[in-house]
Amino acid sequence: MKTKRKNQEIEIQVRVENSQPLKELLENKAQFLSEKRQTDEYFVPAHRDFLAVKPIEEWLRLREEKGVYSITYKKWYTSDDGRSWHCDEYETKIEDIEQMKEIFKVINIKPIITVDKTRKNYIFQNYKISFDSVKNLGDFVEVEYIGEEEVDGKKIAYEMIDFLKKLGCGKLERNNGGYPFMLLFPEETKFEEF
Repeated sequence: MKTKRKNQEIEIQVRVENSQPLKELLENKAQFLSEKRQTDEYFVPAHRDFLAVKPIEEWLRLREEKGVYSITYKKWYTSDDGRSWHCDEYETKIEDIEQMKEIFKVINIKPIITVDKTRKNYIFQNYKISFDSVKNLGDFVEVEYIGEEEVDGKKIAYEMIDFLKKLGCGKLERNNGGYPFMLLFPEETKFEEF
């Protein structure tokens, strides 16, 4: 399936056995963007329980990052084998996160989990590469495709995996559910090894 661009996201989120080759490449050949703490609070509407469907296909998030606030909705597309390679993503800044939380409360959208992480971002070729240190989960690498052309999400995801493998990062462990899923359902969290 061809996907990409506006409101489309193709990414992988993995634990890497050896992050040193990637760190060296990024320090020498990539554009450093930022290092920030992100606090992501996830919500579920009472009328449509996102957690009832497995694998989880939808997330609604409020993010706080250095005094800047945003709201994001993601709808993941899962193949028959339970893997997800891309999602629709709708995101915009909001001025007052506390007012947004009050609106959610009034219309019965409930908080379910908070993900607290420090993220270091780089740009390398057509990838945005992030080193995430996630409270209560550990360290991960996220690689997101940022090219503008229409592409096959699954093909690009495998190219990102191949990129990390060829660098010498060793074993990669990918979970399709993301950080909120891993925190909410540690007993159901499974990693696919590459």
